[in-house]
Amino acid sequence: MSAGTAAPRGRGATTARALLRSPRALSGLALIAGLFLLAYAGPSVTSWSYTDIDYTALRSAPDSVHWMGTTRIGQDVFAQTVRGLQKSLLIGALVALVSTALGAAFGTCAGYFGGWVDRVLMFVVDLMLVVPGFLLLVLLAPRLRSFGWPAFAGLLAALGWMITARAVRIMTISLRERPFVAAARHMGVGPFRIITRHVLPHLASFLITDATVAVAAAVISETGLSYFGFGVQPPDVSLGTLIASGTDVALTCPWMFCYPAGLLLLFVLAVHLVGDALRDVLDLGSDRAGARR
Repeated sequence: MSAGTAAPRGRGATTARALLRSPRALSGLALIAGLFLLAYAGPSVTSWSYTDIDYTALRSAPDSVHWMGTTRIGQDVFAQTVRGLQKSLLIGALVALVSTALGAAFGTCAGYFGGWVDRVLMFVVDLMLVVPGFLLLVLLAPRLRSFGWPAFAGLLAALGWMITARAVRIMTISLRERPFVAAARHMGVGPFRIITRHVLPHLASFLITDATVAVAAAVISETGLSYFGFGVQPPDVSLGTLIASGTDVALTCPWMFCYPAGLLLLFVLAVHLVGDALRDVLDLGSDRAGARR
């Protein structure tokens, strides 16, 4: 194992141990685990499906039959909320994974190869940055409805990776002249193998932090777009569609609005707790590394 890859792996283990000692990280991870458990185990503990309608209980308050009450047309709020949470978490995780991967790919290639490759890739990044993302989403989302939520998630990911790419490019430029990278290059190791084996491991901490933040941003974006009718389409639901449908009755029938909105707030809070703890751990590790030098 080379020194270039051994160091990031050791740093990764140290970061993981430090996170497990952080109350904020543990609280955030526990909340995220609880929300995922609710989203995927919740449908199995209720006899109601998110599409079922109880015509004997319209706008019914929470009771022993409908734990979180019902909607205007008698749909079970608990069943709809766990389905919406499931969909929002899935979209958030997929968007974060794809956008971080795109940013890492563009940034490392631009930073490592330089020259015309750097100019072309950064031109694409700059062009994407000046495109009004929300306007593009509003224009394209209705045309992608027939492809379902994966197309919507892909559209969100395609518009959310450019800042990551620019940051990764700068870090890659500083890494490509390091002795372990230069040694691998002089030994005849191919550029893409150098990127995957020597450059990306040193960027892992940043990419993990970026993906953590991207999850929360993606869920909020999905919620906002679904609220305005450009996201997940009926009969499927997401937290955004549930919040939108319950907004006008938030005072008279608060259970329609408060449960999905509360779960959204809990998830965003949990992700930010983990992200803040991870950032503090990485900053502390960088300070210690600088002191050793």
